[in-house]
Amino acid sequence: MGEIVLTEDCMRIISQFETLTGASSRDCIIDDRNDRIILVVNPGEMGKAIGKKGASIKRASEEMGKKIEVVEYSTNPEQFLKNCFLPAHITSVEFMDQNGEKIARVVVRDEERGIAIGKEGKNIFKAKRLAQRQHDIVDVQLI
Repeated sequence: MGEIVLTEDCMRIISQFETLTGASSRDCIIDDRNDRIILVVNPGEMGKAIGKKGASIKRASEEMGKKIEVVEYSTNPEQFLKNCFLPAHITSVEFMDQNGEKIARVVVRDEERGIAIGKEGKNIFKAKRLAQRQHDIVDVQLI
């Protein structure tokens, strides 16, 4: 697995998020294109990260001045991808090897395809970036 390099900004954001919510994170992506911060929280920390009725994440978003999205980490690549696409329901994930590189083919129900892709493709973008950083998956394809 490739090593995840966190910028100084990301380390500051992770520390600030942990202070505000009590949830520890293992990765951070500053997505300027979609004006958001994506954090990968450690397994079991999702409740802390979001808080009662979304209070913690809302407070953190206001404090940091950007929308914050959280994804729960999983050592299982299939489960991790399912977490990336929430609230869309993924029916199955198939991994293929293409020229020595791992590719994930994600099956989603037709009626949830829009949710999985997201506005201007931001959800698929998030899944691709995180899958590559966390599990060395070079591409994520929606089927």
